[in-house]
Amino acid sequence: MFRKFRPDFTFNSYNEVTAQFLRENGINVLLIDIDNTLAPYEQELSDDAHAEWFGSLRKAGIRVALISNNKRERVERFNRSLKLPAYPESGKPRRKYMRAALAELNADVSESAILGDQLFTDAYAGKRLGMRAIIVPPIRDKKTPFFRVKRALERGIMRGHGKRKRNNH
Repeated sequence: MFRKFRPDFTFNSYNEVTAQFLRENGINVLLIDIDNTLAPYEQELSDDAHAEWFGSLRKAGIRVALISNNKRERVERFNRSLKLPAYPESGKPRRKYMRAALAELNADVSESAILGDQLFTDAYAGKRLGMRAIIVPPIRDKKTPFFRVKRALERGIMRGHGKRKRNNH
């Protein structure tokens, strides 16, 4: 029942997801969440570490797009220096804008993955579309009651997952 929420891979941080790992797993396209995956909500702009990581992906021929549920202004500000295809207010786990991103990148789901921090939005959206899902822990989680309950449910799903497919590249 929870198969659609479970990631295929887990890492400790986005920057552990290397171009080599992606290539070894036949992933040529990566759709990437921003908030709590690449940066905390409070971090308005991308930084040098982001530029370096995206540069390494680009150099290896990995095509990427940002796919965020956050508002257009936040996504545009974060993406200002990166200049990546970006889809704000995407409504994940809806798949509409993920499909649009794949079309823009001329990609098939079989060669694609989603990278995010949430099982119920990122992993679920990707799995529903037939993609692999890569999950990292949230950088700095919100402490609202809603997020506390959601994270507790996610921990339960991950415990039930058995051996987690963690990669330490």
